[in-house]
Amino acid sequence: MARRTKGLATPKAARRRERKRKAGIQVRSKKEFTYRGLAIDKLKELSFEDFMVMVPSRQRRTFRRGLSQQQAKLITDSNNKPEKVIRTHRREMIIVPQFVGRTFAVHNGREFVNIEIMAEMIGLYFGELAPTRTSPTHTGPGVGATKSSKFMPLK
Repeated sequence: MARRTKGLATPKAARRRERKRKAGIQVRSKKEFTYRGLAIDKLKELSFEDFMVMVPSRQRRTFRRGLSQQQAKLITDSNNKPEKVIRTHRREMIIVPQFVGRTFAVHNGREFVNIEIMAEMIGLYFGELAPTRTSPTHTGPGVGATKSSKFMPLK
């Protein structure tokens, strides 16, 4: 079994990292998120119409038809109450740049699921992030399920 060193995954990874450092190869750093070529601070400065042009066609069509009263209220609430968790049933609401950094509680039919909005979620629907169905978890077969399970040894 490989010996783990402090702060590194394995000694082999440490040697590899040391070789790269000596060779002058830069370790890849995390890139800044951009949506269609714009950083998040530039996206927040855009008007709603300018942002509407940037989203995919399905979301653009939804915005062009107009927001409902509840959807418009959700956007104004997110601007007015930045630190408060906003509860909503609006699963069809599209995530806009003003939502980034906020926490929403989206109803999945049974309970509210807390969602911390990140920049990578722009353009998605709330419903995509709060799944309504869960996969079943099966246990082993019970007593009487098979012929061999009927035998219960006495202790």
